[in-house]
Amino acid sequence: MKYMKNLSLPRLLYRYFTRCFAAIFFSLTFLCCGLLIPAKWGNHSKNNCEIKVCVSNTGIHSNIIVPTENRIFDWHQYLSIDEIGIDRAKNYNYLSFGWGDRDFYMSTPSLANLKLSTTLIALFLPTPSVMYVKGYQIIPNDLEVKCIKINQNDYWQLTKFIESSFQIDANGRQIRLGNGYTDNAGFYAAKGSYSILRNCNSWTAEGLRKADISTPLLSGLSSAIMLHLKSNCK
Repeated sequence: MKYMKNLSLPRLLYRYFTRCFAAIFFSLTFLCCGLLIPAKWGNHSKNNCEIKVCVSNTGIHSNIIVPTENRIFDWHQYLSIDEIGIDRAKNYNYLSFGWGDRDFYMSTPSLANLKLSTTLIALFLPTPSVMYVKGYQIIPNDLEVKCIKINQNDYWQLTKFIESSFQIDANGRQIRLGNGYTDNAGFYAAKGSYSILRNCNSWTAEGLRKADISTPLLSGLSSAIMLHLKSNCK
């Protein structure tokens, strides 16, 4: 206490701001390193990579895009494809899957719709989650999309992860909650709780890691997901 009294106010302020600056600097450095450093090193090369999977980036959310059906997995056997959107289409060639906070995701189609209250509740309180499913005839060209190829086993792991993210009712059916932002999309009840430690992009990264696809050490931003997206295939 006597030592503090001997320090002048300018020196006290200088020390305070120096420590604050150092804390901010090291926090930002840690964050940047986490976004740039891959979660796994020394990946071994793989062969027979024939299945294309993609990731789209909306600026807020990242979504995993997979074929509606192939010899490994047929989403018709799991989802009522003609009920995903209100367009009643049955010929989607690709399905896009995203996971996130229920209130935030269903009320925030773009940054222009962002609300501070909804964002803070989603980040700091455990809240119900939702799956956003969207059907495409072709890979979308109105979003940032990056595609890679993986082998059958890794693709199977990815589809099982997506499948296990849905909540199901007593009859074993997915629970559709509402229409999506476009006619070819819909929201479904999901498992898990959204928080600052597990957000929409963390979910995407978790699924990609199941398929042995490169992801960042810290996966909270969609841009970091896109930066690291690559497989181990030759």
